Amino acid sequence: MTPEEKIKSMGLVLPETPKPLANYVPFKLDGRTIYLAGQGPRKPDGSMFTGKVGRDVTVEQAYEHAKLTGLWLLAAARAAAGGQLARVEVLKVFGMVNGVPEFGDQPKVINGCSDLFVAVLGERGKHARSAVGMGSLPMNISVEIEAVMRLVD
Repeated sequence: MTPEEKIKSMGLVLPETPKPLANYVPFKLDGRTIYLAGQGPRKPDGSMFTGKVGRDVTVEQAYEHAKLTGLWLLAAARAAAGGQLARVEVLKVFGMVNGVPEFGDQPKVINGCSDLFVAVLGERGKHARSAVGMGSLPMNISVEIEAVMRLVD
């Protein structure tokens, strides 16, 4: 099963390549390395899931937001890979959680993205990772995630 078929079998839809919200690009290629710009939990209508995790958003909701953010990252990676997610391997994920000061379950939130990558890409989805808390994120989004991937044959 291709990664795109796996996404569909999970009842998910791979979105179009994300449109940047400012003066940057969704990805930058350096040889075989793909640097993916940070993405947030964008809804199909373009709006974002917002709120502080631990106050406005539960860990379970934030996990789903991270999973959705992972789909946007995969969409950008697919574009960088010439339309073939099977050519992508995840190297590093940096997840940021907009949490209340005492919130400490950032890894549980970012697992939404990590679990998606492994479910879709198998061994090529396994990666090094950081999951950290932030005092705020742009537009009060609940999570922002960036990634480094590479093209494989």
